[in-house]
Order: sequence, then C-alpha cells, then structure tokens
Amino acid sequence: MNTYTAGDITLEQVREYVWEIPQEGDMGTPARVFASEELLEQIADDKTLEQLKNTTHLPGVQKYALCMPDGHQGYGFPVGGVAGIDAENGCISPGAVGYDINCGVRMMRTNLTYDDLRGNEEELVDALFANIPSGLGGGGVVEGDIDAVNDVLDRGMAWALDEGYATEADLAHCEDEGVRQESDPSAVSQKAKDRGKNQLGSLGSGNHFLEVQRVTDVFREDVAEAYGLSEDQIVVLIHCGSRGLGHQVCNDYLRKIEKTHSGLLSKLPDKELAAAPAGSQLAEEYYQAMGAAINFAWVNRQLIMHRTRQVFERVFGQSWEAMEMELLYDVAHNIAKKETHDVNGEEKELFVHRKGATRAFPAGHPEVPGAYLDVGQPIIIPGSMGAGSYVLCGGEESMNLSFGSTAHGAGRVMSRTQAKKDYWGGDVQDELEQEQIYVKAQSGATVAEEAPGVYKDVDEVVKVSDALGIGDKVVRTYPVCNIKG
Repeated sequence: MNTYTAGDITLEQVREYVWEIPQEGDMGTPARVFASEELLEQIADDKTLEQLKNTTHLPGVQKYALCMPDGHQGYGFPVGGVAGIDAENGCISPGAVGYDINCGVRMMRTNLTYDDLRGNEEELVDALFANIPSGLGGGGVVEGDIDAVNDVLDRGMAWALDEGYATEADLAHCEDEGVRQESDPSAVSQKAKDRGKNQLGSLGSGNHFLEVQRVTDVFREDVAEAYGLSEDQIVVLIHCGSRGLGHQVCNDYLRKIEKTHSGLLSKLPDKELAAAPAGSQLAEEYYQAMGAAINFAWVNRQLIMHRTRQVFERVFGQSWEAMEMELLYDVAHNIAKKETHDVNGEEKELFVHRKGATRAFPAGHPEVPGAYLDVGQPIIIPGSMGAGSYVLCGGEESMNLSFGSTAHGAGRVMSRTQAKKDYWGGDVQDELEQEQIYVKAQSGATVAEEAPGVYKDVDEVVKVSDALGIGDKVVRTYPVCNIKG
C-alpha cells in the first residue's frame, strides 16, 4: 500500500485519488483526502491535514471527515472540508461553516457569442466596475432599512421576486429555490443587521468577483444542452457571500458557544471548532441565524445579477430578455444543512457541513431542480482569473463517497501576504491583458492577492473530481472580463 507522510501524519492510499488518515486515539472516524499526488503535496504544505484530523473529534461525525482536492488551511476546519454529523446526537459547528456564510457562486448564461463581445471588453469591464458595488465597507445596489433586511433574512429570493429584482425562473434555478425555510431573523443580532443593511448587492473584497467568460470546451454534449451551454457562448460568473452580516453571525455564535458549551470545547483539539450539541438551544438558534444569512447571500448575488443585466442592456443595446440572460444555477459553498444520507446501510439525518465545498447531487435526486433532474445538479468551479473555470454535473458516486459534495474552486497555495510580496498588481493586469483578459479592481493589492500563481491548478482539481465520479466535467470556460473589490 502506498503511504504519504507529512510531519506526524501518515496517509494510506485506499485507491487512486483517495488517501486516508486511519482512525486512532480520540478520532471519531478516519479522515480522507481526495487528491492526486501533486495536489496532496500542496495540501500537506500547510495545516490542512492537521485541521482535517482535528475535525474527526467533533461529536457525531459519520463515516469520514473529508477534504476535497482544492483543500487548504482554514479557520479551524479546512477550506475544502466536508463533514456529515449526526443531527440528533452530534453537533453543529459555526467554524465548520465559516465566516462568510453562503459564500457561493452563480452562473448566468446568455445568447451572446465571443464575437459579439470582442471589441467591447474595455467598455464592458468599465461599466460593470462602475455599476456593481465592490470593496470593503458599505454601499450596495439596494440601500435597505432594518425592515427590508428582516424581510430578506426571512424570505430570501422570494423578497427579490416581490421587489422586481428576480423572476420565477431565477428562483427555480437556485439551490433550495433561494429560500431557507428554517431561517429566523430574530436569531440574527442587531449588529449583524446593521452591518448588512447597506451591503445588499455588493461583491465585497478578497477573492470575490464577477467574471464574464466564454465557453471554450464541451465535454458532455447531452448535459451541456440540458444546461443551455454551447461552445463560444458568453456566460457571467458571480462569486460572493453574505458580507458583514454573515461574518457577524459566525462571530456572535462562536462567542456564545464558547461561553455556554465550554465543556464540549475543552474536549476538542482546536477551540476554533467550537460546536453546539444537537438539540441545544444554541444549535437551534445558530441553524436559524445561519439560514437567515444564507437567504441574505442569495439576495446579494441576485441583486448583482439584476444590475449586471442592466449593464449588458446599456453596452449591447438590447433587453436582457433578448440576450436570454438566464440563471443557470446558484449554489452555496459555505453551509451546514440537514440532509438524509446512507450511513453503513442506515438512513440518517445529518448536519452536512460544507466549507469551501459544493453540493453535487446526481441525476434523480429529489432536491435537484426539475430542469436538471435527468442530468444532475450543476456544479460551478471557478479557477483563477488567468485560468479556466468549469461547470460539472453531480456525479453518481457523490452520495456514496462525499455526502453529495465536491470541490468549490482551485484552492489557494499561497497566503495573501506572500502573494503581495511576490506579485505586483499592475504587472498582473498587464500580463492578463496580453491574454485578452481585462481586469479591474479597487486596488493593485487585490489583483496581486488574486494573481493566477497563488492558486492550485483547477484542471487537476477537476480531474480528480471527474475521475472519482463525484462531479463530472460538462464544460470549461475562460475569462474575458473580471471585476473585483
């Protein structure tokens, strides 16, 4: 059997692309990493494996704690981590969801081709940057009051529909139709609401972006057709989350859990994994508050998409309906949800924590939107702004291997601090423009932090997902214009 040793952790190769940290000591389960040897070396270069091993100490973890092929070190729980935890006798962990609750991606297709757009790249990137709020702090498409924020937290995309920012089709093509029914605005602090009220419809900063892309490769004609995708087509990818509101929700509940459930915390190897026991008041309140923040994030991305449609109308002189600017799908990748999964032959309700991981339900799963039921749920995996992105479909092995999950992106290999030492934003922009990729950001530092060289090879990440059958390649896209905070 092949083994791989990183520090005091040894992994055994179970099969191609599957590596296991055997259960020992106080570990509740083994841990598994889905990776090629090349990716495993990068994953082992920081504290990802240690954090993954620590995750197995959470009460009620089932089968395996998992790390997807884009995994890297996070806050307590690794980014790219997945854990299915018993919803009756286990726990729920805000740290295993992350600070940016429902950070996620949506893709909007169009009937434009790359030839339709060529020559308009600079006008388009300037118009998008001028009209879509980005960067730190406030400012959004909608300047809401607390009543509006409460409505968004309660009703999610249904609010956007009633206010004229969304269509019925937009809701039908969103995970959970854009509404978490278990949400409760009263579980969200006033401080969180105050942070969110002026940020509805804004990208924020860091790795969040809006990118206009062209489809360059089609791998599955049948699924691509079902998704309405074809070669040379222009699509728009939006990546952002719940802004300051979600960050505050996570922070609030981590502090509450540390005070109320210190006994459980003392048994965990890392306090950043702070968790509330299933059935406890804090577990219920966090689940409701998280649901509210999830709703906020879906509305945030919807408002950005609404503004994007308006920008395209001005630049191309057509209505967005004429350009068929329709939502392909919106999927969360920082979330914990009650789902039913097979655990050793028994159907169990679990809190499935996905932190930097994407739901990947296969064809026929009842939670896949009706339009995609025969081919599987769309999965959107962004690469860096100098590389391609991918659309996958939920794979047949995902429910068996990964609690219906796969990777969420390329995954970092370099810290933001190191990136700013190694790259100069202006140089990165110039190099990308030589490749006909037009980037506009609030600062050169942001561009440096997100330079293509700070990310893993997205092709390698997707290769592993496709080979394991947890998310199958459908199309590849390539950047044309990118705006970021």
